[in-house]
Amino acid sequence: MDEVNAGHAGGRQGNAGRRATIKDVAALAGVSRSTASRALTGHGYVAPGVRTKVLAAAAELRYVVDVMARNLKQQTSRTIGVLVSDLRNSFYADMASGIGASARRAGYTMFLADDGGDAVQEAEAAERFVALRVAGVVVTPVSAQIAEYLGAHGVPVIEMDRQFAAGRCDAVVVDNRAGARDVTEHLLAQGHRRIALFIDETDWTTGRERQAGYREAFERAGVPVEPDLVVSSGWSLDNARQAARELLQGPTPPTAVFAANNVLAEGVYRAALDLEMTVPGDVSLVSFDDAPWMSMVRPGITVVAQDAAALGDAAVERLLGRIENPDAPPRTVVLPARIVNRGSTTPPALHV
Repeated sequence: MDEVNAGHAGGRQGNAGRRATIKDVAALAGVSRSTASRALTGHGYVAPGVRTKVLAAAAELRYVVDVMARNLKQQTSRTIGVLVSDLRNSFYADMASGIGASARRAGYTMFLADDGGDAVQEAEAAERFVALRVAGVVVTPVSAQIAEYLGAHGVPVIEMDRQFAAGRCDAVVVDNRAGARDVTEHLLAQGHRRIALFIDETDWTTGRERQAGYREAFERAGVPVEPDLVVSSGWSLDNARQAARELLQGPTPPTAVFAANNVLAEGVYRAALDLEMTVPGDVSLVSFDDAPWMSMVRPGITVVAQDAAALGDAAVERLLGRIENPDAPPRTVVLPARIVNRGSTTPPALHV
């Protein structure tokens, strides 16, 4: 088979081994480059018959738009940069899914990155976003630097889930304090007084507000918080599991545990299994954040549920508003959280 026929058999590519260009498409369709460009982008008038010919030529050549070249020419793109902390965590994965769906509806594509909760990787991702000339960035920040860096380069930023640049850029967050307060009040109303809090950190607004809500519930009930029951176990499931084992085996173990995120909740739950304790028979358990496993165990885990996809959708909506009106004052959108009661709590009187 000769070279030309080989090209036809697999779809022509201009010259063998070379990626097709807009010039190749125009030549095959018998039109000018500007006409081919209008037909492919939909910007400007092209007769229906001519558009059909151009699209057919593009399909035959397997032509793919050079997005980088177009971005350089236009100085911006129809791409949204998205940076989350940990795609292994279903919360961030669902959030990214919501962003992607909302972006597609608005005619944007999503460039997704994961920084592992590391400020250095966050900074590197910010540099890539600027190089790609993204239209804007949605980020679950781990520092204030990313908003400052992107803002200095004229890139709109939406902080999502947590805030480091409140008042300086837009944000979409959940009402962490109210959710934590409500679920702690749920335990207090059942008669629990020794309620442990497993917290990852309090430097971020998420952990800080969830701990504040926990303490507010105790204050409202007129019950003192026992300092030894506030456990800072970091982000590690294994660390949370070990800390929970030590606490649950202590001389005066808690009758209930409030885990400030789904990873910590899993660590506590595994610790209870390690010790052959039942939930809620031996210890009641609630979590901020839902996760698939929590509705699969029996009984299911009671949670403060965040609609991660709705968070992502709201963040894209806020970003599009910022792109349209760059001089508007920064806005923080606060979404409610709700308790989903699945049966993992019971009055402590049953703990005998």
